Parts: sequence; structure tokens; C-alpha cells
Amino acid sequence: MKLLATLGLATALGLAAFAGPASAQSQDAENTLVITTKDGEIDIKLRPDIAPESAQRLKELAKEGFYDGVVFHRVIDGFMAQTGDPTGTGMGGSDKPDLKAEFSKETFDRGTVGMARAQDPNSANSQFFIMLADGDFLDGQYTVVGDVTKGMDVVDKIKKGDAAQNGTVENPDKMLSVKVGSAAN
Repeated sequence: MKLLATLGLATALGLAAFAGPASAQSQDAENTLVITTKDGEIDIKLRPDIAPESAQRLKELAKEGFYDGVVFHRVIDGFMAQTGDPTGTGMGGSDKPDLKAEFSKETFDRGTVGMARAQDPNSANSQFFIMLADGDFLDGQYTVVGDVTKGMDVVDKIKKGDAAQNGTVENPDKMLSVKVGSAAN
């Protein structure tokens, strides 16, 4: 009987210990964007802890299928790859209201994901960019919304634009799909 009680306690402890990581995995999946391109998958860990409204917007648009088929319209070698404009011109966005800036002390390093905006800091909407290199000159000027956790090799393969044309890309690569959670969802 004592052995059964000990086994029961161990099992209960094992299950309790298992519930923590599974819960954390579920929470991580809810804050992960999975972008599929012709070259593979890019996983982005969103940062609702520093940019809750921006993270929520990206998840909301991804769940609506807004980003599926959208191109990387502006890609500057050694700087960043920008996407999220359904018109592919850099001038478009969603029909949702613009977001207020959510500046933080986070740095724009290679793999950082930021919200693109017009000159007004409170004009981010649906466009975002992935840093191809460190860009600390952006720190405190743009909202950091996440970080690439898998697939920087895929990001590096995104077709680059013409530097003389501010990174405008002819026949740009696109996001085939953007989902929230693991690729299996």
C-alpha cells in the first residue's frame, strides 16, 4: 500500500511537472507566427510583453488569412525585408485602425521583427519587417514586435530589391501562408 501511495505521488508529481511545460508550449504556440515561403519556414516569437497591441494585430491578421500570398515588397540587402502590404506597393495596409507606437528598450538585431510605419510613429498597421543585420539606429524609433526563432536561413534567401530604388523588389518573393502556432495547426 505504501508503495502504491509513493507511486501515486510520483505520478502526480510527474504530471504536475509535465503540465507546466505543456502549458508554456501552448502559450508559446499562441505567440508564434509561422511564415511559409517557397524556400521554407520562418518562425517568429511574438513579444506581447513589450508590444501587446502590435503582437495582437499580427496574430489577428494571420488568423484571418490576410498575409497569405502577400509579397516582400521592400528588401534591402544588409538591412531588412519588409512585407505585410496587400497592395505590394508599401502604401497599403489592413482596414483596421493604425496602432500607437509601442517603443521599448529592445534593440534591433539580426532577426528582430519590427512594425513598419509612415513618418508618424503612431501609423503602424499591418506591415512589418525582419532585420537582415543589426540596426541599432532604429532602437526607440520603431516597435519591436518579435524575433525570428527558426528560419533565418530562409529569411536570407528572400529576393533582394534594388538599392537605388529603396529596396523595391521586381517579381518579389511572397509569404505563401502565415499561421499562428505550430506548422501542424
